[in-house]
Amino acid sequence: MNGQPASPQPPRPGRKRSEESRLAILAAAFDLIGEVGYGSLTVEGIAVRSGTGKQTIYRWWPSKADVLLDALATKAELYVPIPDTGSYPADLRAFLTASFALIRHPQIIEGLRALMAEAQLDPAFGERFRESFLQPRREALGAVLQRAQQRGELPDGLSADTITDIVFGTIWYRLLAIRKPFDAQLVEELTSALT
Repeated sequence: MNGQPASPQPPRPGRKRSEESRLAILAAAFDLIGEVGYGSLTVEGIAVRSGTGKQTIYRWWPSKADVLLDALATKAELYVPIPDTGSYPADLRAFLTASFALIRHPQIIEGLRALMAEAQLDPAFGERFRESFLQPRREALGAVLQRAQQRGELPDGLSADTITDIVFGTIWYRLLAIRKPFDAQLVEELTSALT
């Protein structure tokens, strides 16, 4: 009221702590799934490991599955790039190599299997799983394929949707059904078949 313009308020420290808490919770869920498995994973355990309260977790996520979903989606965004080398085979190879490197982690394997099972049992969670994890992964590969299509590099007779289905169908089939490894040979075979 002294005629001076109000000075801007400094950022509230609560926001930073909230993001730090969120990341601590996601890291705790990720660590615990590798240690105790999904069946023994609890919101209480995540709260203790992350140093937060159960009420904080339930304020941000409706279930342990949703915490794990956020943790795995965050990992995928961080560690699986959308390469642009100017070459479709090189981009596809880089995407597959990064995806398979991430999938080889025991926590990722355990988490993905658990989330897919949960998605079959709980339709509401299944919708969140498709929206928050499956669709963004498809869109990431879709960006690679769209650039390839614009350059005229996609193979004749295969649409971008079919290539995406083949890639993720192979991943989920190996992960859920036959439990075969995700190795460099598979990267090369898929790259060769899809380019």
